[in-house]
Amino acid sequence: MTNCCSENQTLSASLTIMDRLGSWKARWGIGRMDHSINPGLYALGCPDEHSPVLVTSNYKMTVDRVRENLAGRDIWILVLDTEGINVWCAAGKGTFGTDELVSRIDKTGLREKVTHRELILPQLGATGISAHEARKRSGFKVIYGPVRSEDIPYFLDNAMTVKPSMRKVRFSLLDRLVLTPMEIVIAMELMLKVFGAMAVLSALGILPVERADYLGLLGSVFMGTFASPLLLPWIPGRAFSFKGMITGLIWAISVVLFLFSKGSTNWLQLVSYLLILPSLSAFFTLNFTGSSTFTSLSGVKKEMKTALPLIVTSLSAGTLIRAASFFIS
Repeated sequence: MTNCCSENQTLSASLTIMDRLGSWKARWGIGRMDHSINPGLYALGCPDEHSPVLVTSNYKMTVDRVRENLAGRDIWILVLDTEGINVWCAAGKGTFGTDELVSRIDKTGLREKVTHRELILPQLGATGISAHEARKRSGFKVIYGPVRSEDIPYFLDNAMTVKPSMRKVRFSLLDRLVLTPMEIVIAMELMLKVFGAMAVLSALGILPVERADYLGLLGSVFMGTFASPLLLPWIPGRAFSFKGMITGLIWAISVVLFLFSKGSTNWLQLVSYLLILPSLSAFFTLNFTGSSTFTSLSGVKKEMKTALPLIVTSLSAGTLIRAASFFIS
């Protein structure tokens, strides 16, 4: 990607097939931690000493979104080292922070590249950057842009102002949908180990695992990683674990009623499903707090402290009852 600013690292506003493939793979957890670019100062178009400076993380999908929405413009993009994490998560983690911002300004020689002293930062990075401290240490004024990269052109064309709607964080059905593949992959990595252990125990004749056990667990994974995140705003309750428990309980009751209609009279087995399946769904939905804008760090910590012991207790009790059900029918 070359342009008239040949002495600088450059970016193109056009995404290639490989760029889009890389984003798709990252969504599915394939090479996710390697989906980043080198931190530094990049030229988009042919910026000069008067051109705006936008700051972002070095998560490649974030950089791709920014540059794609700035086609036809001459912009400096200052990419911080956030260890391949997006702006919002990196700000909470501390890698999209004041120290890194000041350090990156020094390392890139930004003061010699531009005559103005203004940096445009993403609004979702505000929790990690102390604006007054950054100005005191670097001489650059921090200006927060809109939440979403598609609104940056409006922001730049309207004297760095935004509409009120551009300050609001949306977490729509589509926003939640694109995050579920990663949740599914993480959950299935765990469940494949569980299924492997179940298959070994069954093959050795220790526990005669049934098809209903596998299907029941798969359904609870689906409820916790897909159905609950997708239906998040409409499921009663505030706690994610509670929402996951509700969808898991609906699934568990469905499984129990189906088995009962097929003549199953092993009540211990049916009771075990009512304990295991909602708990598993609750656990996977609780994991989604790390992907959601509906939560705060303190709220997540509080919920985990309360919910995890209950989930572990219910899963343990359900597993023991299911084991007993193999021998008591």
